[in-house]
Amino acid sequence: MAISDIKAAAKPILQPALTWLEHQQMPPSAKAVRKRDLSGEERPDAGAEATIRAALDWLLMAQKHSATNDDGAARDYSHTTGWAASYPETSGYIVPTLLAQAELRDDAELREGARKMLDWLVSIQFDEGGFQGGTIGQVPKVPVTFNTGQILMGLAAGTKVFGEEYGPSMRKAADFLATSLDEDGCWRSHRTPFAIPDDKAYETHVSWGLLEAARTEENAAWSDAAMVQVDWALSKQKANGWMSECCLSMPDAPLTHTLGYALRGIVEAYEFSKQERYLNAAQKLGGALVGCLGEDGYLCGRFDAAWRDSADWVCMTGTAQVAHCWLMLSTVDDSRGYREAAGRALGYLRRRIDTEGPEETRGAVAGSFPIHGDYVPYGYPNWAAKFYVDAQQLALDLGVE
Repeated sequence: MAISDIKAAAKPILQPALTWLEHQQMPPSAKAVRKRDLSGEERPDAGAEATIRAALDWLLMAQKHSATNDDGAARDYSHTTGWAASYPETSGYIVPTLLAQAELRDDAELREGARKMLDWLVSIQFDEGGFQGGTIGQVPKVPVTFNTGQILMGLAAGTKVFGEEYGPSMRKAADFLATSLDEDGCWRSHRTPFAIPDDKAYETHVSWGLLEAARTEENAAWSDAAMVQVDWALSKQKANGWMSECCLSMPDAPLTHTLGYALRGIVEAYEFSKQERYLNAAQKLGGALVGCLGEDGYLCGRFDAAWRDSADWVCMTGTAQVAHCWLMLSTVDDSRGYREAAGRALGYLRRRIDTEGPEETRGAVAGSFPIHGDYVPYGYPNWAAKFYVDAQQLALDLGVE
């Protein structure tokens, strides 16, 4: 037997001991949160408004404390490594959240935070219109399809709110995406170097960026490219709604995060076109996820092709994304119980958001529950807070508790 085979066989046996040793080396704050998460202790629900406000304050905190000090939002706060460098991708789609909440709350600080983030993003755009993958400082520094699509959402929102100042950057990014799509509808020429190099069905979320640009400034080349890509992604959907080729690292057991990405892009394709095939596909995926939801709002972090739980932790980001999509689908047809499911899922999240305590974690949404789960372990990614705010706000708007 090869040494590699011996190591692979021994890993499941040794893993508990390795995990224990790793835990012993953790900072006290990490140990305390892990202990609390595993205790089964019932945590208070501070309510929708308090948790939204705390999450917004935390997003501004992430911008203020980014390790690269550049007006981008820190990728995350970690109990083990502190504040991370700025993350262009997620800073891009945080912008629409900050602008929407600024208008809703008449909050100049949120508006100014969004504008600074936009100015920074424009300053780091490649000449051809794309944006880099990864965080600031990661290499290789190359334009990446997915990250560009997420930043395009922010540029489109900035153009709507602030005017032509951000229009040129929006057009360059949209043209970069529309012209780099392969003939079959898949983006392959500018893949991220930070994930497995395969096709990605969840890049429907990039198509959503193109649709946001087309909603801001009508351009058939952008919207047509988006629809071609979504049609390609739907070829990866199984009869039970599950999506293949839909994960960063484990296509056989995709994250709810990437399933949420795929679902949102499909829903947006329906919203833009009103074509029934997109609604039907969204209902197949969204309805299957409703069937996976626990009575307390628990949604496993990964699922296999038979919709069996494939992790022992929750991806908090994915829960928020899926809840938002359920709410959107409920406005078309709620016969599958989307609103009730979204209410349960958001309640699960609210009970795991602290609105008191250290500023580094007050209002933050963890990557995983329990905190040591495999998705951003011991950390609070900025996009988790963003997706929570969006979903919880839509629930309030729809009167969902």
